[in-house]
Amino acid sequence: MIRQPAVAGQFYSSNPAKLRNELQGFIKADETRQKAIGIIAPHAGYMYSGAIAGSVYGAIEIPDTVLILGPNHHGFGSKAALFPHGKWVTPLGFTKINDRLARLIKENSNIVEEDSSAHHYEHSLEVQLPFLQFINPDVTIVAVCIGYSDYAACRELGIGIAKAIKEFGEKVLIVASSDMTHYETASAAKEKDDLALREVLALNPEGLLEVCRMETISMCGVVPATIMLVAALELGASRARIVKYATSGDITGDNRQVVAYAAITVS
Repeated sequence: MIRQPAVAGQFYSSNPAKLRNELQGFIKADETRQKAIGIIAPHAGYMYSGAIAGSVYGAIEIPDTVLILGPNHHGFGSKAALFPHGKWVTPLGFTKINDRLARLIKENSNIVEEDSSAHHYEHSLEVQLPFLQFINPDVTIVAVCIGYSDYAACRELGIGIAKAIKEFGEKVLIVASSDMTHYETASAAKEKDDLALREVLALNPEGLLEVCRMETISMCGVVPATIMLVAALELGASRARIVKYATSGDITGDNRQVVAYAAITVS
């Protein structure tokens, strides 16, 4: 099965040369890239969040296998939709699904279902892929689009992912695709996002999900981030670091209604 790009030419350039130039500008590689178990990276249009995403991708090693967890913005498909075998296409070329890790994740979680329909129009996973392809052209992926929100299910899937990665026996990076607060003033967004990021830095997945609910923090990928944190803890994570935080107002100059973005490593 071939998954064609849904938002090339909208969220990022459909021209391969232009896209490479943009990515080169966004990714400021550290002299020594750090190993990471997981990251949180934004998924807005590159003109708004590309530099934030590039900051975290430039700070870490990109292994040959990456699991991308993204929220389901459209509501299509199953609640934990695993893209079946095949390839994803971007203007930079094809990236294969890692069938072995995908099978292990499905075997270790009763929640996950093979379902391509949730992925047809979803941008949150797709926009991560050009960064991965640019840094590691040989990367393979597993893509899961998530549409539920209770902590019990997050924990079940996170533990299942960790078990699958342990059985897989090779390095895997878990990417949680998420923007932060939506459509509030920059100052209000920062105040709310500080509450959510405090829980991320404390490696407290249940606290992250709870504070977003209690404080109405519109972090659209809070569930993928929660699952990533659960899995990372099972895989031995001991620290999280904020690489960069910014808002769309930093680009537009309009701070009255922004979308905020954070780049975070978990290791």
